[in-house]
Amino acid sequence: MPKTFGTILASWNIPEFEKYNRSVFWYIGFGLLGFFCLIYALWTVNFLFALIIIIAAFVVYIQEKTEALPIKCLITSKGIKLGARLYFYSDIKQFWIIYDPPAVKKLYFSFRNILSPQLAISLKNQNPIKIREILLQFLDEDLEKEREPFHELLGRWAKI
Repeated sequence: MPKTFGTILASWNIPEFEKYNRSVFWYIGFGLLGFFCLIYALWTVNFLFALIIIIAAFVVYIQEKTEALPIKCLITSKGIKLGARLYFYSDIKQFWIIYDPPAVKKLYFSFRNILSPQLAISLKNQNPIKIREILLQFLDEDLEKEREPFHELLGRWAKI
């Protein structure tokens, strides 16, 4: 990994994962849902589904007990640096910004390689207009995307 990755045009810190404030009712509801799904999986002898339920519960438990570490996000003249990961502009197809505070303030990237998943970066307190102006120097903007992806909306709603 190169020591420098172009000229830094914008930088901010984001948490490595979203930490939600979950109520007691959330734990009761999802605990009951998980329990009934586990009973159903065992009743239908679907051990893979049962294993997935157990792993999901374990992941939620670990995530609850772990503090989200800050990750440095840099927009540079060569690409995007997210922690130790480098994304060159030549590998990125386009970007778009969904800005609907306070719920959604995100920057999205899609890649030329169709096997690469979309990259979503929280804008936190960054000015989305300034970020957009910087990125337009290097990338095309997808103006058709006006809402956050459904899986992110569902994840935010379910606090997972």
